[in-house]
Amino acid sequence: MLKTVIKQNKTFETLVRKIDTRYRLILSSISPELASKILYKRAFGKKLDLKNPKTFNEKLMWLKLNIYYNNSLITKCADKYKVREYIEECGCSEILNDLIGSWDSVDEIEWNSLPNKFVLKCNHGCGYNIICNNKEKFDIHDAKEKLRKWMKEDYWKFHAEVNYKYIEKKIICEKYIETDDGLLPNDYKVFCFNGEPKFILAINERETGHHQRYFFDLNWNELDFEKEKNRRKNQNKPRKPNSLDQMIYYSEKISKGFPFVRVDFYDSGNKPIFGEMTFTPVGGLATYYKDEVAIMLGDWIDLPKSYKSDLEEEKNG
Repeated sequence: MLKTVIKQNKTFETLVRKIDTRYRLILSSISPELASKILYKRAFGKKLDLKNPKTFNEKLMWLKLNIYYNNSLITKCADKYKVREYIEECGCSEILNDLIGSWDSVDEIEWNSLPNKFVLKCNHGCGYNIICNNKEKFDIHDAKEKLRKWMKEDYWKFHAEVNYKYIEKKIICEKYIETDDGLLPNDYKVFCFNGEPKFILAINERETGHHQRYFFDLNWNELDFEKEKNRRKNQNKPRKPNSLDQMIYYSEKISKGFPFVRVDFYDSGNKPIFGEMTFTPVGGLATYYKDEVAIMLGDWIDLPKSYKSDLEEEKNG
């Protein structure tokens, strides 16, 4: 009897999630602004202030709706494939991971030609990653199903992130990055405000899937940014990356001219490997910041009046 009830509850929860997802997809298609306001109200329990935004999330929402929509540079940098061109244009090609291949559809992938270890990604959103650390045990059928599903999705609609809307969908394959112990490396995410790196979010436990957040300043002192800390006992903090100074250096070069962008890296062989550029972390819906921290981060973003001309002048100057 209990098993039946649990099964029914899970089925009901799945149905609710599907209905909610469908609702968000339709709402974003009709009005990204209205969708953003509803998602914000659900997350924070208050109205989204777009006329006088103050907090970090409010200003991300403002930038998303006023600057990122159909902005060719933002679209390029949010694209996990075309951002490689931007990194090269910044004179930073040495931090790019090796590109093994790129395809417009799953059927174009020549699986036999791929190395024993690799990473597959879709370029038009977040979380579209498949990691293979041993091709002999790799389930190609399952990978094909996931990729087909992801390639059909309009990722931007989940949270009205219009910065992803105009990306031409592709599947890319990159070199598998690992530590000396054969584990997945930590994520190091540098938060940059008006071209100035301010702090770093480090993510560990990627192997287990139980990701943990740690915030650090540029000297690797831990920052007390979160409302609650739900870390498990004996949780080890992410180590200071050997290439920390280089990460800061490159993130400053890459982020120059943007009101805000997060530049992600991996630490591999004492050198930084570029991951991606993120303009709307957590879709502008991160609820874990302390109130005073959310205000402080918001203060660090200077909202532009003539963004495109300012950015072009910055890049050309």
